[in-house]
Amino acid sequence: MTVEELLQQPFGTLPGLIRAHAAEQPDRMAVVDADSTLTYREFDVRLDRVAAALQRDGLKVGDVAAICASASVAYATTFLGVLRAGGTVSPLAPSSTPSSLADMVQDCGARILFLDLETAMALAPVADRLPALRVALDGSDAGRPFEAWLAAPGSPVAPVTVQPDGAFNIIYSSGTTGKPKGIVQPNSLRWAQVRRGAYTEAAVTVVSTPLYSNTTLVSFLPTLANGGAVVLLPKFDAGEFLRLAERHRATHAMLVPVQYRRLMQHPDFDAHDLSSFVMKFSTSAPFPAGLKAEVLRRWPGGLVEFYGMTEGGGSCALKAHEFPDKLATVGQPMDGHDIRLIDDQGRQVAPGEVGEVVGRSPAMMKGYHNQPDKTREAEWVSPEGERFIRTGDIGRFDSDGFLTLIDRKKDMIISGGFNIYPSDLEAELTAHPDVLEVSVFGVASEAWGETPVAAVVVRAGTTIAGAELRAWVNGRVGKTQRIAELHLVEALPRSAIGKVLKRELRDTFELG
Repeated sequence: MTVEELLQQPFGTLPGLIRAHAAEQPDRMAVVDADSTLTYREFDVRLDRVAAALQRDGLKVGDVAAICASASVAYATTFLGVLRAGGTVSPLAPSSTPSSLADMVQDCGARILFLDLETAMALAPVADRLPALRVALDGSDAGRPFEAWLAAPGSPVAPVTVQPDGAFNIIYSSGTTGKPKGIVQPNSLRWAQVRRGAYTEAAVTVVSTPLYSNTTLVSFLPTLANGGAVVLLPKFDAGEFLRLAERHRATHAMLVPVQYRRLMQHPDFDAHDLSSFVMKFSTSAPFPAGLKAEVLRRWPGGLVEFYGMTEGGGSCALKAHEFPDKLATVGQPMDGHDIRLIDDQGRQVAPGEVGEVVGRSPAMMKGYHNQPDKTREAEWVSPEGERFIRTGDIGRFDSDGFLTLIDRKKDMIISGGFNIYPSDLEAELTAHPDVLEVSVFGVASEAWGETPVAAVVVRAGTTIAGAELRAWVNGRVGKTQRIAELHLVEALPRSAIGKVLKRELRDTFELG
């Protein structure tokens, strides 16, 4: 069956598409990193060798293999090889604490752990809690060296049948709001994503966010499914990104907003030839309207912001190049996605009113692994009896159907009985010419219950004092919104995919 015929099927598999691409375009580049490059023919052969080795070691359909390492060709090969063997992938964040990583490995029930030396050194204190079988993707002594572990070329791979509702991967939440939860994404969710049509065989996608993140996978997987090439950048560096994009004539990239900011600030940005770009994407964190406008002005190609969750549900897309007057929004619901707003009692709000965003679509998680209570908490059932996923975000639709996010529900500050949205205060502070970035968060207050505090990064060369900036913003906001403290910081704490860690800020700047 041809690639085109496979993609027309209601359900199929990514390894099946790789096999078809290997037959139709064997010499096209599939994946590349700083050390190696694989064509689709070579990629397909490597997937077989990974799958055969896994089956040799006892992995069966539905069994979990965990990967905790930096992005590389070996990582990409392993991810797809696990799927070819019929297994489920659990990609883990090396930046997690050793105890948290061990918890995640045990929670997902991984039979095998793929890692690298850096991860192995970090995990040394909890080595007794990890699977006995470990494979070192970087060839180090962190486990059995990858090349030695692989099955020999031509080793048979037992055919497997996977079901649409079977687990494709288990992705653990970042843990920014507590203990990470294993998000089980079914095969049907990934199949729906790879068939969206955003990528073609001509695509060259620079991947510069970690492969354990859903932000990355919604770009990485569709590129390969449609026969494009993936250029892996294990650790983001603005200068290196620009060099690789120019060298490989990149057409696509998925970047988080903080990466766009760093690229726009790079002194050599305008000196690089980025004319090959067709489309750029962003997700995972708030994308300021002014930054979107700057990207549109200075970087060729379109710009699309996606709003959604790893858990799935409903997603919105803003085609910024088509709707430059809507840059303060996250766009409109995507085709086949049902987005609604509900109040605290679970009732749908009237048009134009503010409510929590809930969504439903073909892309829905099965639930949180081993946490049925948390799964139920994340769901909302419509009057029609349909299952929606709650986002925890507060938003409002405008008259054109574009969604504006007000804030995270959990981040809303209730001070003296008044609701304060940190995003309103962040917008005011960002309007100051000396302010580069800001995060406003609530801390406990004996007088008010909660009160807003701000952490601010100012522009280079600025001499403004924190007290002066606090007085300036408090003169522009309502009495109930006034900021109790303002702290100048060198940088905001962020997760690996650019989300501001407000919990860390609360712990650091809790009022005495």
